Amino acid sequence: MALMKTLLNPASEMCPNLVTSHIQYDAFARDVMVVPEPAGEFDPVALESSLMDTWRVEGTFAKSIESRRGHGSAFTFLEGPPTANGKPGIHHVISRLFKDMVCRWKTMEGHVVERKAGWDTHGLPVEIEVQKQLNLMSNEEIEKFGMKEFNEKCKESVWTYEEAWREMTERMAFWVDLDDPYVTLHDKYIESAWWSLKQMFEKGLLFRGHKVLPYCPQTGTSYSSHEVSLGYKEVTEPAVFVKFKLLDENASVLAWTTTPWTLPGNVGLAVGPDLTYCRVKITSGPSDSWEGRGGAEVGEELILAKELIGNVLRNHMEILDEFPGSEIIGKSYKPLFPGAIDGSGHPSAWTIVGADFVTTTDGTGVVHTAVMYGEDDYSLGMEVGFPAQHTVGMDGKFIQGTHDGLDGRYVKECDDLIIDILVTQGLLYREHSYTHDYPHCWRTDHPLLYYAMDSWFVRMTAVKDQILQYNSEVEWAPEWTGTKRMGEWLSNIKDWAISRERYWGTPLPVWICKECGKEHCVGSIEELSEMKTSSSEMPPELHRPYVDEVSLICPDDGCDGEMVREPYVMDCWFDSGCATFAQWHYPFENSDKFEGSFPVDYICEAVDQTRGWFYSLMAVSTTVFDSICYRRCLSLGHILDKDGKKMSKSKGNVVNPWDHFNKEGADSIRWYMTTQSAPWSPTNFDPNGVRESYGKMFLTLWNVYKFHADYAALDGFDPDNEGSNVPIEERSPLDRWILSKVASMADGYHDQFVGWDFHKAGRDLENFVVNDLSNWYVRRSRRRLWNEADSRDKHSCQNTLHEVLLVVCKLMAPVSPFVSDTIHRGLAGTSVHLADWPVGSDLVQRSLPPIDPLIEIEMDLVRSIAEAGRRVRVEAGRRQRLPCRSGWIVGGPDLSSFHDILSEELNVEDISVVDELDKFQKIEIVPNRKALGAKCRGDLPRVLSELEMAHPETLLLEIEAGIAAFGGYEILASDIEIKRVEREGFAAETLSGDYGDVSLVLDMEIDDDLLSKGLSRDIIRRIQAKRKDLDLEIEASINLYVWIEGGKLSDLDWGRVVSETRSEKAYLNEGVANDNSIEFEVDGVKISVHIEKT
Repeated sequence: MALMKTLLNPASEMCPNLVTSHIQYDAFARDVMVVPEPAGEFDPVALESSLMDTWRVEGTFAKSIESRRGHGSAFTFLEGPPTANGKPGIHHVISRLFKDMVCRWKTMEGHVVERKAGWDTHGLPVEIEVQKQLNLMSNEEIEKFGMKEFNEKCKESVWTYEEAWREMTERMAFWVDLDDPYVTLHDKYIESAWWSLKQMFEKGLLFRGHKVLPYCPQTGTSYSSHEVSLGYKEVTEPAVFVKFKLLDENASVLAWTTTPWTLPGNVGLAVGPDLTYCRVKITSGPSDSWEGRGGAEVGEELILAKELIGNVLRNHMEILDEFPGSEIIGKSYKPLFPGAIDGSGHPSAWTIVGADFVTTTDGTGVVHTAVMYGEDDYSLGMEVGFPAQHTVGMDGKFIQGTHDGLDGRYVKECDDLIIDILVTQGLLYREHSYTHDYPHCWRTDHPLLYYAMDSWFVRMTAVKDQILQYNSEVEWAPEWTGTKRMGEWLSNIKDWAISRERYWGTPLPVWICKECGKEHCVGSIEELSEMKTSSSEMPPELHRPYVDEVSLICPDDGCDGEMVREPYVMDCWFDSGCATFAQWHYPFENSDKFEGSFPVDYICEAVDQTRGWFYSLMAVSTTVFDSICYRRCLSLGHILDKDGKKMSKSKGNVVNPWDHFNKEGADSIRWYMTTQSAPWSPTNFDPNGVRESYGKMFLTLWNVYKFHADYAALDGFDPDNEGSNVPIEERSPLDRWILSKVASMADGYHDQFVGWDFHKAGRDLENFVVNDLSNWYVRRSRRRLWNEADSRDKHSCQNTLHEVLLVVCKLMAPVSPFVSDTIHRGLAGTSVHLADWPVGSDLVQRSLPPIDPLIEIEMDLVRSIAEAGRRVRVEAGRRQRLPCRSGWIVGGPDLSSFHDILSEELNVEDISVVDELDKFQKIEIVPNRKALGAKCRGDLPRVLSELEMAHPETLLLEIEAGIAAFGGYEILASDIEIKRVEREGFAAETLSGDYGDVSLVLDMEIDDDLLSKGLSRDIIRRIQAKRKDLDLEIEASINLYVWIEGGKLSDLDWGRVVSETRSEKAYLNEGVANDNSIEFEVDGVKISVHIEKT
């Protein structure tokens, strides 16, 4: 619980010698900065645990902010508040990763990046959880239990898993201030939210209305359009074609609906006045394809849109009449469920009316209208005077008097029963299954009902142009989230239904006078105190039921009436939408903090928040401040299981992040999630992928660091010693190449960060560490540091490796803060999170080595030639450690400065450059059998035999002179194919690129001297591997015993074995190999090796 208290109150003076599990160092002062030697193998869990302790004691998080204060501009981040009444999961790790990553990066660029945590504590998620705990199944049961007591339970519930959230936050190294968070249930936060609603009220944007809203009977509350968008599901339900019998005519109007439960509430039919309709007569029974209940009698007459007859009817028929829809407007029909609706006083009830929303896209061209259960239905009903009466109660059940078979039943369970009733009355033409997307409650997963009810709305339609403009000014990642998902949705913006018929939430601060009906919105605690009646006590907190008990004095002149509060709470999305200012209790205090952090520079959440938090932030900012709310928004894709399926407890595929924190470490998860896919793409979480990240990236990097640290400790390397620091221009080509490479990679890495392509940046850095740094530079440099003699080349290598590792640590610090900090502390004695971004920014200086494009191009060619050499050896069947006497390069740029590298990499005694390939190649003639067969026919065998005997060079000259003939047939250039092949004893490969054609030729001859050298190299490799298995120190000497059968080592090569393996005593073919010896075979030579530590 004290994580952030420690981080924000550093006690570094108490602990001058900080220790991790691998490195001991003085974090605050070091006279001679010598890279220490890591102790033991890479243990990420122990490393991370120890470093978290160091960060606490040192106050590293606080220092990273304070060290930039006064020098850098603010970069503001807003935390999307989670609810702590549920355990955090792997999907929370990925969102917190990208929040932390950008904040760390911007901090290193020199910005002051304060990170205030937040808790979302109101709303249905909390209430539903408490209802489950208390077994309260309805609002009536909640009120019987007691609103006060229920809300107290809700207040307790929101902190159930706070400790689990803190532990995960710390463990994954998400640096955020958890000890001074904003909390939406705090009175100060609620007061700021009230203030913002009052601004909307005074601008005429808050109003009370009666509209059809998405409604959940299980929770007893309505939802806003952006909440509904969170819960769509594909469902298959019954759809029906219903016959509405006309009064005074022997015909029925055919209408289609996908919601049979609304049919008892039908009060009208809508047609398109300009659409063409037909009256048809059924002339035969149904077709063979007829399925399900319903039907029509022969002779029965039906009315429907002409364009849809073929789609709807399943009987043969005769068209009796054709007319526009306007001709049947005003006709009356019999109610489907007589008595369910009282139509008295409503002459338009159960009549046909015209409507412009009727189409022939599907259905029958006739729309069944139930005023209380559809937006278009309601608008039409209000326009033409249909009766507005409910057949469904707030509990989602049919009310008494609807129908004997339906009364008291849940409507979504009555579809089949309603269809049976229609069949019995002869009113069903046919039924079918219909698959469509239907809104479900985002918390209970039950289907929503569209239900006419009273509610308070924010008039978002009045600010549509402004919010579209502000949306276009946001830097969205990816761009299409803003232009498509968010932009298109805002283009069809609806008024925000902001009130909820619930208990635990920010109370709607609207009071209405019982005498004159005046509405008043309270905007502060002070205003509440000033307006309350003398008999009302100030509430102990701004929650129900306390606020409900406060009455106000009507402010209208001439009215001394009492005002009572509207019994609603506000949409919990409104709470979090106020976070930009309510976190500071603005405008009541901290104006400077709000004004200095608004608009917010960066927010980040999952893509579904486009219609959740992203929208509510933008909606509140637009209506209150007429301003953009946030400048940059990263919209994340969802995290799925390894097979791309949604994680769920029922499927057993939920990933517990702690399983990986405690195995591969948090850094491995962070790196894997960053590099697996683009941030906005779905991430298929594969545990094997985490293990691969651990092995490929982190073990490789640690081994490079250990290689440097081992030799640095052995040689007493001091990176601050100017006497041993070799200027870059005087270093070897290999050193200058890796320095240029890390700089150019860093520039690309930075550009990828700027473009939100963190996955590409991570992959580039990993490729550099694994392929450029480890597999090439370190491998090519081992002998340079192995040499015990002090040399300028050794200093150059140590300086270079030290400088490159520092850059790598800084680049990876935002993604993997543990390993990067551990290595950086070992290299520089300070935390990498206090270091500057090496690429530089407007606030910090660039600290990268110079870039030399030419040397990078040349080294790329050198590496390509080395790869070609390996391929040549494989094709020739020559093992890599058996040297070649000579190698030749033909063509390309001057690579003479790299010949030493190529000699070692190709394992050749001598590399030279020649101008032509002729001396290494010969010409072969390959007959074109198809061309010659057509020419020579039966004589082909004889001609082929003569061609085989011909001298290739002579034949070419004869063909050029036009005098080549065999077996009486002229031979043309098209009759043969010319091949250049290596002469015996040579092997070659030609590379093509921007540098033209470059050929490598290797001498494949073998002699005793080469065999001896090859054996020595295989023996050295085996001994070094054994030294590593025995965990011997670099400087440790050994006693060496070697036995060779069937081969011979020269004295010179035996001396190399003894020297490179640090053998104090060495014996060749003395005594008999023991059982502990290593035995292996090379080219038929049997070798046994035994080593002992001296």
